[in-house]
Amino acid sequence: MHPDQADTAAMQQQTTTECSDRSRPEKAEEGHAREHTVTRTCSREPEQTATATKPTGLKLICLTTAICLTIFLISVDFSILATAIPAITAEFKSVADIGWYGSSYLLTTASSQLLLGKCYTVFDLKWTFLLALLTFEVGSIICATAPSSVVLIIGRAIAGCGNAGLLSGALLILTHSVPLEKRPLFMAMTGGTYGVAAIAGPPLGGVFTDKLSWRWCFWINLPIGALTFLVIVFLFKSPPRSGFDGSRSWLAKVMRFDPVGTLMFMPAIICVLLALQWGGTTHAWNSGIVVALLVVGGVLVIAFGIVQWLMHDDATIPLRIIKKRTIWACAAYQFALGAAFFVFIYFLPIWFQGVQGASAIQSGVRTLPMLVGNIVATAVSGVLVTIIGYYAPFMILGTILASVGAGLLLLFTPNVTAASWIGYQAIVGLGIGFGWQQPFVAVQTVLDIKDVPIATATLSFAQTLGGTLFVSVAQTAFSTKLTQELVSQVPQLDPASILHEGGAAELDKLVPEQYLPDVVLSYNNSLLSAFFVATIMAIMSLVGCTFVEWNSVKGKKADAVPAA
Repeated sequence: MHPDQADTAAMQQQTTTECSDRSRPEKAEEGHAREHTVTRTCSREPEQTATATKPTGLKLICLTTAICLTIFLISVDFSILATAIPAITAEFKSVADIGWYGSSYLLTTASSQLLLGKCYTVFDLKWTFLLALLTFEVGSIICATAPSSVVLIIGRAIAGCGNAGLLSGALLILTHSVPLEKRPLFMAMTGGTYGVAAIAGPPLGGVFTDKLSWRWCFWINLPIGALTFLVIVFLFKSPPRSGFDGSRSWLAKVMRFDPVGTLMFMPAIICVLLALQWGGTTHAWNSGIVVALLVVGGVLVIAFGIVQWLMHDDATIPLRIIKKRTIWACAAYQFALGAAFFVFIYFLPIWFQGVQGASAIQSGVRTLPMLVGNIVATAVSGVLVTIIGYYAPFMILGTILASVGAGLLLLFTPNVTAASWIGYQAIVGLGIGFGWQQPFVAVQTVLDIKDVPIATATLSFAQTLGGTLFVSVAQTAFSTKLTQELVSQVPQLDPASILHEGGAAELDKLVPEQYLPDVVLSYNNSLLSAFFVATIMAIMSLVGCTFVEWNSVKGKKADAVPAA
């Protein structure tokens, strides 16, 4: 063997040893009873593929733009519909279907994300991503041309199936296009794009609805998706399929997708989400159908966990991955922070419309402080993680700022000053921005590149599930509190008429003038209940950032604090 080759082999062996020992407790010298944990960090990618095969220059710029456009599509499609719903229900006479326009999309997204993550480990990355994008675009076309409310709901469900594979696919393309030590900066770009689209969606939807048609909320997806499709087709080269084995039998290939686990997981998520969607609104919480959905969903979740244990590496979420401290800590962090973020995105515009009398467009504009804070923190954290290498401090900072900002939002009153609602939102935005993208970086420091698709899909699922579950919880808290407040403050009015016959922007039309101040105060106090849910979840993100390992994207070693 040539000396250079021998040296290279030795270095690769040393790197492998360091990676495998990253979280191994090591005994102190003989005579000392104490142990300490040594946290070793290194890139899990082979050195020869770390930089040599990565795109550069104009090609990298085009790919990054395509990824950001994908993130924009995902985020804006979730939020843009909020200000268009009144026009949709007016055209279709479908007030009873309002909840399904969002829940049909989220149901298929949440129930399909882990399956799509598994597909990325078996099939070609490029074509799996493009198929997901094509599915999303087909759903958007159906929505844009829908002749009825039912067709619109079907289109939203199809778009949700495509959306399930877009976020994880986009981040995987980024993973295979950028070296690990530079990814935090690029992740910051995607995180900033997500924040911009999420908060800009409502005012954009208002502009389309008022100036063109609500259908443009869906038509806008086509040119963006087409440009992304072309860039990925011609400029991205898929990595080798590490999960593909042509020698396997057809049954073994089918089992790679964990069909038993999938058949348990999808209905489990659907049951739980339907229970939260219907509970306290369409049906009472103690009604037979809601209780049955919760029980069946719980049983299926337990069964899914057992199947994952039995399936080993062919599981949808292999235990060897999820039991890693950084993986489950990051999933918990994304679940909690995603819950807080989506609750604020959903309920802050309602507060501005119902309490301050803002229009749909104005309410969207008034959430811009949270957007600006998000963008600033995302950019700053991306640069700083790239420089210093460590992401964990920014997860902690994100939790602190998001929790403080959310707590300050609980001080809202109908007469709160503009300086207060601007400043409080900015603090929340800073917190979300500092923490939002770090888990996607963190998992790449503890996993082999072949396992990153599953981890990325798991984090995406945690975000979606947290937002979906706790928007429903916050909605229930808001509705329950509003009924109590109205009965207490204005017993002369029927709470049902205010809850179901109009929206937040129509209070002055529904309520006699002499009762309006009391109703507005009731609306404010009830929305604070929703904000309280978000505040609790922001605080709960502390669990994730407490347990995440302090690894570096620069490949340096870092010793943890010695344990007593």
